[in-house]
Amino acid sequence: MDTSAMASQPDIQSFLPLTPAVFHILLSLASGERHGYAIMEEVKQTTNGRVKMGPGTLYGTIKRLLENKWVEESDRRPDPDNDDERRRYYRLTDQGNKVMRAEIQRYAQVLDTAKAKGLPVLATT
Repeated sequence: MDTSAMASQPDIQSFLPLTPAVFHILLSLASGERHGYAIMEEVKQTTNGRVKMGPGTLYGTIKRLLENKWVEESDRRPDPDNDDERRRYYRLTDQGNKVMRAEIQRYAQVLDTAKAKGLPVLATT
């Protein structure tokens, strides 16, 4: 393995913890390509409205994710009859997937610690 290439890549752990907006956008894209509004709606739905992103937060975060190469724009388009040509579609990159999975692992470790302390960890709605 090329150690010089490894040295130039930052450790995934150095990006953690992720902000809620970053984490939920990556999580939304884990199941497939989406345009911005669809990401915003999925985050709202999957968090039962606890995480809400306005357009400024959403697109500012997407801009940073594009710069970090955690997401990329997709050239693929759905059926033109079911799409608005102004929409931009995004997909998760391999690096974005690694960062998201590292954050999920971090959450799992937090839950394990809470369980070890005898704290309740059941989700409430």
